[in-house]
Amino acid sequence: MQNILTLCIGNICRSPLAEVLLARELPQHRVWSAGLSAMVGWQADPTSLRIAQEQGLDLSAHRAQQVTRIMCQQADVILVMEQSHKALLEQQFPAVRGKVFRLGHIGNFEIADPYRQPREAFDAAWAAIARGVADWAPRIRQLSA
Repeated sequence: MQNILTLCIGNICRSPLAEVLLARELPQHRVWSAGLSAMVGWQADPTSLRIAQEQGLDLSAHRAQQVTRIMCQQADVILVMEQSHKALLEQQFPAVRGKVFRLGHIGNFEIADPYRQPREAFDAAWAAIARGVADWAPRIRQLSA
């Protein structure tokens, strides 16, 4: 399990944060992010940029991209933020079934979209992303050994 795709809707708030945190936790892995309805070419949301910076992570080079069939084929696991993302992705690309999970799957939680919300919503999303990464990283390491 070497290739990890993180996915949300616009690819400017949650999935970029999950991407950079997973990349830090799993430096031997290839991690990237995309969106189901990506704001293609957009930078990460300013609040996500700020949170990343506060956490010692760099999102400055991030540009949103639309999920593609090829990305899904390349990914060993696809980590989404909400159950509805899983359903949409599996509807659009049926071949992904069996490798799409919520980032909050292990702890049984979803990561709400903070887009156009106050800082508190971004902080809550970040806390949930960090918890999901903490749950998944050891399992991914174990499956990659």
